[in-house]
This record gives sequence, C-alpha cells and structure tokens, in this order.
Amino acid sequence: MEVTTTLVSICLGVGLATAAGFRIFLPLLAMSLAANFDFIALNDSWAWLGSLTAILTFGVAAIVETAAFYIPWVDNLLDTIALPMATLAGTIIMVATISDVDPALTWILAIIAGGGTAAIVKGNAAVVRAGSTATTGGVGNPIVSTVETGTATILSAASVFVPILASAMALILLLIIIRFYKKLRKKRPSAR
Repeated sequence: MEVTTTLVSICLGVGLATAAGFRIFLPLLAMSLAANFDFIALNDSWAWLGSLTAILTFGVAAIVETAAFYIPWVDNLLDTIALPMATLAGTIIMVATISDVDPALTWILAIIAGGGTAAIVKGNAAVVRAGSTATTGGVGNPIVSTVETGTATILSAASVFVPILASAMALILLLIIIRFYKKLRKKRPSAR
C-alpha cells in the first residue's frame, strides 16, 4: 500500500507542478484547499500550506496573477519574472506532496520533476505569449491568458481528484511541447 500512496503523491505533485507552469498560485491554492479539507495529505514539514492563512494568501495571489495576465504588455513582463517563480512553485509543490520517500530522493524528484516540469511549461507559455504579441500586437494575448488559466484550473482539479490522470495529461503536454520544438528546429534554415 505504501508504494501506491507514494506513486499517487508523486502524480499529484507532477500534475500540480505542470499547472504551476501556466499559473503559479492557482495550483498552490488548489493544493492548500485540498489539504485543508483533508482531501490530500501534505508532507509533515509542509502541512502549514493547508492552513487558512495559506489559502487566503494563495487565493488573493491567484486572483491578482490571473488578472495581471490580461493587461497588455504587463503579461510579457510577468512572463520574465514568472519563470523562476514557477520553477520554485513546482519544486515546493513536489516537496509538499511526496510522502514516504527518503528526503534526499524527495528533493531530487522535487527539483527535476516539479521545478523542471514547471519551468519547461512556463518557458513554452512565454514563447507562445511572445509570438502572440509579435503577430497580433497583444490583441490575442487575452485568449492565450484564458487558455493558460483554464489549463491550470483543469490540471489542478484533475491533480487533486484523479492524480494519475493529471500526471498522464502532464506527460502528454510535455510530449506536445517537445514535438513542437522539433518541428520548429526542422523549419530553421541552417547557417553556413
């Protein structure tokens, strides 16, 4: 039973970390709410993330972050500071959700699977937003923001309620990103 619990906690962390690549505070809020209502268990050292104070803080931050991404040009500025913050959030999410694993392995998984996944997704999202800004003068950016917020919401909810499905969704998303960049590299003219 311990292996199943550990696997589910890792899947929960990967799903929420992927969502953190789209919106930093939304998955943290989902994790806090789920922990507060005893729907998920957090690592003992990180149990404070399920407190009412954490819920209120992440709730306000999620609203401000989501609204800010709808302001033209501010969204691009936010993308530059959001990459390290998403990486940190993904790492924290993984550390907080992994249970029954050696602390050294927990941190390795948190940095690679949590922080790495969030960073890859946030980096890709920033490229998409920059492309939208360049091609539409920022007019298309609210659509990009809506898709990002919707994806973060769906991934966060799936992570809490069906962690294995959320982890599979995260893997599919990462494969799509990899495929996108492989196609992009093939289209580039080689420099000679």
